[in-house]
Amino acid sequence: MPVLCALVPAYRVAVARIADPTLAGLPVIVADRRERGHAIAVCPDAYDLGARAGMTIVQAAACAREAAIAIDVPARNRELWERALDALDAASPLVEDGGDGVAYLEMRGIAGAESAWLDSVRDAFASDATLAALPFAVACAPNKFVARAAALARDGNIVFAGDERAFVAPLPLRFLDLDRATIERLELFGVSNLRTLAALPHGPFVRRFGSRAHRWHALAGGVDETPLVPRPRRITIDRSLFGEGTADREDQLLFALRTLVARVAEDVAYLGKRCGELRLELECEDSERHALATTLAQPTSQTATMFDLLRARLEGVVLRSPVTGLRLVAERLEEGGAELSLFAGRDPDPEIVGIALARLEAALGPRSALRATVVPGNRYEARVAYEPFEAGRVVRTTRAALASATPRPVANPAQSETGTLAYRVLVPQAIDVRIKAGRPAFVGARAILEVAGPWRVDEAWWAEALDTGGHPLAHDAYDVLLDDGNLWRIVCERGRWFCCGTYD
Repeated sequence: MPVLCALVPAYRVAVARIADPTLAGLPVIVADRRERGHAIAVCPDAYDLGARAGMTIVQAAACAREAAIAIDVPARNRELWERALDALDAASPLVEDGGDGVAYLEMRGIAGAESAWLDSVRDAFASDATLAALPFAVACAPNKFVARAAALARDGNIVFAGDERAFVAPLPLRFLDLDRATIERLELFGVSNLRTLAALPHGPFVRRFGSRAHRWHALAGGVDETPLVPRPRRITIDRSLFGEGTADREDQLLFALRTLVARVAEDVAYLGKRCGELRLELECEDSERHALATTLAQPTSQTATMFDLLRARLEGVVLRSPVTGLRLVAERLEEGGAELSLFAGRDPDPEIVGIALARLEAALGPRSALRATVVPGNRYEARVAYEPFEAGRVVRTTRAALASATPRPVANPAQSETGTLAYRVLVPQAIDVRIKAGRPAFVGARAILEVAGPWRVDEAWWAEALDTGGHPLAHDAYDVLLDDGNLWRIVCERGRWFCCGTYD
């Protein structure tokens, strides 16, 4: 599969120079903010002077005194790169967004030879004066990794099938986007480029450096099986209601909103699409503007679903003056409808869940609904992470799931009444524990009825492998039943007691 990579090295620096022409010709350090900020990108000249991404502004400026400081504007970066991706549609209908400054194009079935493909990408950028100012490089290779490496090495590189391993062999380890600590560890083993890394025995190397090393070893041999994931076509439907009076009351606003939603839903259905995201903008009489973005649990063109979701989203909005205009934009348009199961009686309705989530966010703010996920970790405190709950991830019942959920006879009826306690990890809280006969007897004023433990945890000898920052874990853990019926896990660490979890 021939792949083109269009790449803008130090993309944030390039955008900053376009926004401020006075930076042309100067070493540039791009920081996330001016006060107590950090460098997030540096140009090659500033890098040669000693500035590095991750340094504070003071450190980077001290290393590269001649460099100018520019403040990053993520919205500006994204807007310009979206324009670049739209322009690349002229070269190939399949374009993957690899992040700001990186794009991959699948050229299978495109007429012409490799050199003609490269020229088509250059012509696409040249069609826009602002994009033409970006110092982009383009290269062609059989897979995404080799194409990106070829673009980083030199503009116009073409790597043919069968030559991938030989091309990447002399490249340094930084082409794998490894962190500095990993590169230093590899250099201690005499690994200085991709050729020496690919020559390492696969099994021992993966066991030494972890599961991620499997991908490093494959890429060092020029093998990248990651598929190209084209971005969806950016089709939007935009409808507005302006100059038709004002909405002083809630019922007037909802009536106007229902009219606007009906028009947008009709346009979506006419195109044979389903809408995955809505963006509502309210313009008030005092020139105040409110913008509300809402993601649908599953793409739809149903007026009622869109209206209910937007109405729930508006519940937490306070308007200081009448509304004079509404604008509704339907985005993330997708083909077809939603997958349905044959027996849907037990299925949670994603639309109802989506409306409930919108009301929660309206009342409690964004990211108010979270879900727990299990992540790899040595300590039980680190095995759970929380992420935003999305209605689109609601699991629907399948025939296999229904079959597995079919009730089965219980051999011992008494066993059916046995429950399982669920352990809930808490942020450690300091508590007052009194000891009697070498065992915990009281937590504050509450007596301890039963004690299980201790379970001793001592990671001093494994501190380096666990990367604990020089503070290995060492404590004794107990499960205690309090006189109020609560079951806690408490730990004693360096003479101090903490409550680390409860059983529900």
